[in-house]
Amino acid sequence: MGRDELVRGFLGQKRIAVAGVSRNSREAANVIFRKLDGAGYDVVPVNPRTDQAEGQPCYPNLAAVPDRVDAVVIATPPSAVQTLVEQCAELGIRWVWMHRSFGQGSVSQTAVDWCRAHNIHVIAGGCPMMFCKPVDLPHRCMKWLLGVTGGLPAP
Repeated sequence: MGRDELVRGFLGQKRIAVAGVSRNSREAANVIFRKLDGAGYDVVPVNPRTDQAEGQPCYPNLAAVPDRVDAVVIATPPSAVQTLVEQCAELGIRWVWMHRSFGQGSVSQTAVDWCRAHNIHVIAGGCPMMFCKPVDLPHRCMKWLLGVTGGLPAP
């Protein structure tokens, strides 16, 4: 499956958990959370270090989230990613997006390979905000720049 198909598939899900949402509203995970929420998704915050984020109950892990989650955006340190993708497999979640703008971000190559070996569609890098309409000017520019430099997620 190519990048565009993966992005459409991911954004075609209805209930999305965002792992890494915190009490700090400036964090990337929080910004992604608000964007997806504003775009009409049913968004759930996940972070073991807080019980509330973005004015909603925050869950310590994916298993604690009530009702089924269709997809997960991971915006955590790479050291937390493997545990999250294993939780996805246990819960039947088949869509994962590991956030990265510049630098390593939340991408763990070990976790990417693990996802692929366990039939989880994974987008390793980039940001959902570069694709979730309407795309703001900074994310349009970032998408262009990453496209020119080869930094967009590869399938």
